[in-house]
Order: sequence, then structure tokens, then C-alpha cells
Amino acid sequence: MSVEILDGATIVNFVEDEEAFDISVSDLFGQLDEDKDGLLSYGEMLNELKRLRVFETHFGIDVKTEEEEAARVYDSLFVLFDHDLNGRVDLREFKEETKKMMIAMANGIGFVPLQMVLEPDSLLLKAVQRESMLPLAA
Repeated sequence: MSVEILDGATIVNFVEDEEAFDISVSDLFGQLDEDKDGLLSYGEMLNELKRLRVFETHFGIDVKTEEEEAARVYDSLFVLFDHDLNGRVDLREFKEETKKMMIAMANGIGFVPLQMVLEPDSLLLKAVQRESMLPLAA
């Protein structure tokens, strides 16, 4: 994990850079697709859904959650990705929902810089790395 500074603009600019965003999301999809069938099952997505840390309360401290409640939340998140409700998530569905989630995070963060702990290879870290490689405005 690394500590980085970002704001909503970091995320929005990353999502709007279609090439960088598509490559990053496609790479993530490929990592999650364990059986390489071009579709993500619930099991393949579960660890990534857990990385969203929806039960985190403060500074990376997770809340103890009942297994049934956690299962309901992760089931609900999976359904958000599975637009056609066939029990599998294809790359198009994954990209569309990931984009919505990233924009929602950007809106929640706003435009005041925040210091955040980011997981290696997370899309947020890729957004920060992309921004750090851009030339400075004169």
C-alpha cells in the first residue's frame, strides 16, 4: 500500500482519458478472470468487491460484519455489475459499472486534495500515477 494525495479531478481526468482507463480496467478484468473465459463469476469478483472496503469505518479499520449481511451487500454489488442478470459479468458491463463507481467516488471526494492509503494496482493508484506523469501546466 502507498499513501497518495488525490482529489476528484484526479479520478475524473483518469476516467475521461479513455485509453488509459480502458487499458487499466481491461487489465484488472483480465486479472480477475481466473478461468480466462472472458466472463467474471461472482466468485471471481468477490475479492475485488471486498477491496471496495464498504464496511470500513475510519482510517482503514474494518467493522466486524455478520456473514449474512456481508453476503447480501456483495450480492447487491455484483448485481450492479451484472446488467443482463445472467450471473456473469462481461468486460463491457465491468467497464460501465467501474466508470460509474469511479465518478461517484470523485463526486464524493470533491476537489479538496485528500491523503489516502491506496492498494497496489488499484484503479485509484493508477489515476494518481497517470496524473503524476502529465506535464505541469505553465
